[in-house]
Amino acid sequence: MQVKALTWKLVILAGVTLLLLWVLMRIGWLVDERQDRQRGAEAGVAAAQAGPQVMLGPVAQRSCTEEWTRVTGSGKDQTRTKERRFFVLTAMPAELAVDGALKQEPRYRGLFKINTYAAKVGLQARWASLAALTPKAEHEGALSCEDPRVFIAVSDARGLRAVTLKWGDAPLTVEPGTRHDSYPNGLHADLPGQPLDQPLALSVAIDLIGMTDFGVVPAASATQVKLRSDWPHPSFGGRFLPVSSEVRADGFEASWQVSELATTALKDVADGRALPGIDRDPELAEYGVRPPRETPPTARITDTLAFSMIDPVNPYVMSDRAIKYGLMFIVLTFVSVGLLELFVGRRVHPVQYLLVGLAMTLFFLLLLGLSEHLSFALSYGIAAAAAIGLLTCYGAAMLGTLRRGLGFGALVGTLYGALFVLLNLEKAALLVGSLLLFAVLAAIMAATRRFDWYRLGGRMLDTAGESS
Repeated sequence: MQVKALTWKLVILAGVTLLLLWVLMRIGWLVDERQDRQRGAEAGVAAAQAGPQVMLGPVAQRSCTEEWTRVTGSGKDQTRTKERRFFVLTAMPAELAVDGALKQEPRYRGLFKINTYAAKVGLQARWASLAALTPKAEHEGALSCEDPRVFIAVSDARGLRAVTLKWGDAPLTVEPGTRHDSYPNGLHADLPGQPLDQPLALSVAIDLIGMTDFGVVPAASATQVKLRSDWPHPSFGGRFLPVSSEVRADGFEASWQVSELATTALKDVADGRALPGIDRDPELAEYGVRPPRETPPTARITDTLAFSMIDPVNPYVMSDRAIKYGLMFIVLTFVSVGLLELFVGRRVHPVQYLLVGLAMTLFFLLLLGLSEHLSFALSYGIAAAAAIGLLTCYGAAMLGTLRRGLGFGALVGTLYGALFVLLNLEKAALLVGSLLLFAVLAAIMAATRRFDWYRLGGRMLDTAGESS
């Protein structure tokens, strides 16, 4: 009967552990639900203001028409049909220099903070000539072409606040739309009288707003991009990392240089592929608004020079990471309580194990709720202090003395301190976590190395028999 009682206690504790695992899963589902609401808030801001921005241009183009007469048959059956084809010629700049300053302007939807920005972008584009805009007849017909024009495309034209475009020192009239079927969002300006065999230089100043992401398509023979911002946590994405970057507590500066030898952007634009999205860090990308996936995937331009405004201490990311360690910490606590049962000879009921586990589990719920209103570090400190205080008081009653309760509280505090370190290490979390578990196991083995487990197990069974 005594062995059976101990066996049943172990079975009940296994059931308690499974119950607590289910509670942790429910809290994890709540984190997912809050993440979905955050994504909905971001989508709402993108719909009401402007979404992530990717910029293309300036690009020179020219619309032309060829007319010819097709003759079919002969003699009396001969017919003449006038035919026409429309086509657009494109000329990419030889040099493109982009200088952008982006200032963060956060927006709020309920509890959720959305990272948006206001950008002032200067563009300097130069063409050696516009010879690529010279039409060639395919049917020996008559050719007629409009004046050359330039266009600048953006992902969301609602973000355009002001644009100044100069041809040398002469301002050009800017009109909405690009007049390019593949890039409907943007602006264009005509270049009346521009000789096709002469160089062309344009300067553009754009005031633009967007959300989270900003990118530039390197559609030039040589592209230089310089970006600076007061956002201190940039995530550089796209297909090219900056050649130089400086990240400070008050912002960052970054520079890119791309040659036509290293990018397919010129061919992609000539083929009319759509503007791309921005590739982010895989773990953090899920918290932003992503563009719809194209079918086939080659429908988008491949290359961008870009950065994203990423929150490194996103409360939902950190809460999700913390919950992943939850079961391990509960099991460690149960092992510690079990050892205390052996050390002090005081029995702990499975219901008490359950209450201790629930207190540790609810820490994660407190952390999630507080982190939506306070900084993550402060939220963690408050939630941990509440859990440690509760478990210290309960441990004193459960183990019989205040000294034991304080020791139990110190043990729980050490676990929460270790968890906070793991959450902030990121890259070294696996290594530190492994070392921590190894140290815990080594400490347990060292503390119990001289114990006679058969004698201690018999003493527990005797205690169980006397109480029954």
